[in-house]
Amino acid sequence: MSKRTRTEKDLAGPCPLMRTCGGCAWLGVPYKKQLVRKQRAMEELFVPLLERFGWQLEIDPIRGMGGTSESTGKLASPRAFRYKATTPFAPRPNGRIACGFYAPGTHRIVAAEDCAVEAPGARRILNKVARVAESFGIRAYDEDAQRGLLRHAIVRLGWRTGEGMLTVVTSNRDLPHAEEFAQALLEIDPRITCVAQNVNPRPGNAILGPETRLLAGAPSMQDELLGCTFSISPTAFYQTNPQQTEVLYQLAIDGMALEAEDALFDAYCGSGTIGLCAARAAADAGRAVRLQGVEKNEASVADARTNAELNGFTPHEATFAADDATAFLRQAARDGDRYDVIALDPPRAGSTSAFLEAAMAISPRRIVYISCNPATQARDLEVLGAGGYRLLRLSPVDMFPHTEHVETVAVLERA
Repeated sequence: MSKRTRTEKDLAGPCPLMRTCGGCAWLGVPYKKQLVRKQRAMEELFVPLLERFGWQLEIDPIRGMGGTSESTGKLASPRAFRYKATTPFAPRPNGRIACGFYAPGTHRIVAAEDCAVEAPGARRILNKVARVAESFGIRAYDEDAQRGLLRHAIVRLGWRTGEGMLTVVTSNRDLPHAEEFAQALLEIDPRITCVAQNVNPRPGNAILGPETRLLAGAPSMQDELLGCTFSISPTAFYQTNPQQTEVLYQLAIDGMALEAEDALFDAYCGSGTIGLCAARAAADAGRAVRLQGVEKNEASVADARTNAELNGFTPHEATFAADDATAFLRQAARDGDRYDVIALDPPRAGSTSAFLEAAMAISPRRIVYISCNPATQARDLEVLGAGGYRLLRLSPVDMFPHTEHVETVAVLERA
């Protein structure tokens, strides 16, 4: 075998689409080396901050996905960990519909029969959506001409449950043969318990639009994390890698160090997953706390209230408000309310100086900051450090193996 042939085989080995998909840029890199790279990146980012404030701690070793290869005895390369999968659609001649992944830096769709990092069967479900749409004469959306109907499909599968949810994104609300189409989608896979339609009439890269309606099945699906049950509606935020989500959340819960009768404030709470897992852990340890979650999105707050009830919390024990977190904390300070621990998990843009100032004005004993973007977290930790908070622990977590992405949990204490 020639050197050239061996190289091509090695590149294609982990996944035949490695060079054309672009979703897993590091898939060909040994997993142990991936973790070394990520650890080094976190140290380069955060060590200058630690030195600036004189915080005497070392960054925790990154939490990777465990497992040893039976054939090599080395750290196994993670597979099948993404329980949410998405495909775009595009028109092809004779009413055919293309689906798969975008090639890097383009909107050219690369077809994929399967995906090494997605949950078993997820990619096949998405491919079947295209075939079902073709059978009903439903046309894919042409983003250049801005014609057609079917734009995307999103499937989410339960990690610990046998449930799944399928959402089709269309350019307008008028869906031909809606009932029959929805029933055919429901029959693609026995795990699918919910089929929904999201309407996104706007041009651009955003996948979801402002309107969602149930087409068939139950209004939501359920999954479990850290002993809690969560109802997930079609547009709710729910972590893609549930196995590592438990690692991430457990680090956050440990960092909260909740005591009996503490008041916990969960900012950017979404459907309440972090706060409810923390409150359940505290209650199970005989240290019941009072949880207040705040989230702007009203649909997410409705999910959080449902999840609180699912997990046995009364409205007095776990309350959720559809509000701006900064405004809520400012009003709490004026009212003389106290929060012993504040947890926040903001979007990639990070938090805001206004929220951080409002949080510090409440003087919580601890602030636990979960981040999907360590660069903006480092910026925000400077604000908290200048405001009198001391970093106790910083823990990186590998939520997305085979990419450069890292999530982090920072635990701060009032000095």
